[in-house]
Amino acid sequence: MASVLSEYRSTITHIINTIPKLNEQPISGPSSVDLSNLGDLNSYGGEDVALTAKEDPLTYPQWILGEAPDDSGRIANSVPCAVILVEKSEVDIDAFYFYFYSFNEGPNITQVMEPINHLVGDENLSSGMHFGNHVGDWEHNMVRFHNGTPVGIYYSQHIDGAGFKWDDATVNITDGRPIVYSALGSHANYPQRGHQIHNVAMFDYCDEGKLWNPAQSAYYYRFNPDSFTITPIISPFEPSSTEPAQNYTSWFDFTGHWGDISYPDSDPRQETVPHFGLKRFNSGPNGPRFKHLIRKGLVRDHARKMGWKERAVGVFMYWYPCCIRGWRLWRSLGITAVITSAFVLAVVYGVRRLKTWRQKQVYTKLKNDDIAMEEFRREEEFLIGSDDDEDDHRR
Repeated sequence: MASVLSEYRSTITHIINTIPKLNEQPISGPSSVDLSNLGDLNSYGGEDVALTAKEDPLTYPQWILGEAPDDSGRIANSVPCAVILVEKSEVDIDAFYFYFYSFNEGPNITQVMEPINHLVGDENLSSGMHFGNHVGDWEHNMVRFHNGTPVGIYYSQHIDGAGFKWDDATVNITDGRPIVYSALGSHANYPQRGHQIHNVAMFDYCDEGKLWNPAQSAYYYRFNPDSFTITPIISPFEPSSTEPAQNYTSWFDFTGHWGDISYPDSDPRQETVPHFGLKRFNSGPNGPRFKHLIRKGLVRDHARKMGWKERAVGVFMYWYPCCIRGWRLWRSLGITAVITSAFVLAVVYGVRRLKTWRQKQVYTKLKNDDIAMEEFRREEEFLIGSDDDEDDHRR
């Protein structure tokens, strides 16, 4: 796996520069926390525990900016990758490559597509403010192997992702390995460089930054789906080793947030995007154990549920290029007016035809009733006549 990325940082450095908190208050737990005992924090609040930055992330301290790879693609002083093997059967293996970053910088107004950018624009956004930021960020690729041969690859992208067959023309394979492009700021993974649309109306920037070989700076594990635990294994870059170089597994057990909880509206660092309710700062993410390690296909088994606003924007953006943008709006309105008028005329015509038909039915019914009454009158006259004949006969 080769990746084109912008900045990296090890999980150890991140933990050192954060404080475990629960409800914004420091936890009086272990005297020190690292990868070997991070999971112990679960007993203090489970998923509500948050590794909170000691410094204001908006000051961009060095530990948040991270470390870049050298010319060989290796990160020498950090381990920002964890490779987790999920053995689905004797011949099928999913290899997850998890990448950790200490900060996710969300998009700004320049990354919001037209015309939605006019709806969300305000003074803060116009000045270049980013929204959707959060401390801590886990992204990943998954490569599926069958009999040792790669057959598919998955790219994590924000709260979703995309999967492709290995031989798909979209996938960039160089020397038998996929090239992955990591978006500026958000670190979402894509198979191609350039502008990449996500969440219906926003896009990421991807280009050929420095080449990073994450496998050279990674911890390797085997995942047990029954116990939902990981076991360290020997790195393929150290084939002569008789045992793994580390035994860090507690970090995988940690169920809390790898960054600050979303700041309250009273915090001066927090802002809200008009009309859509997006926040300048979101909560930090949960770790790899929440990334759907067990899945049937390349993507997660259950699709993400979209809110009504996102669905509405999706429908609007689908029709915008062809039917709403610029002069196309007037054409669409004209066509809509013609169709609406034709529909109304058809309804009016249909109603009139229905009334005429019902009137004919009523007339026919009345006519039949008249015939029936005439027959009844004649029958009555016949009976009266018969009675008169009987009276004459008796006399």
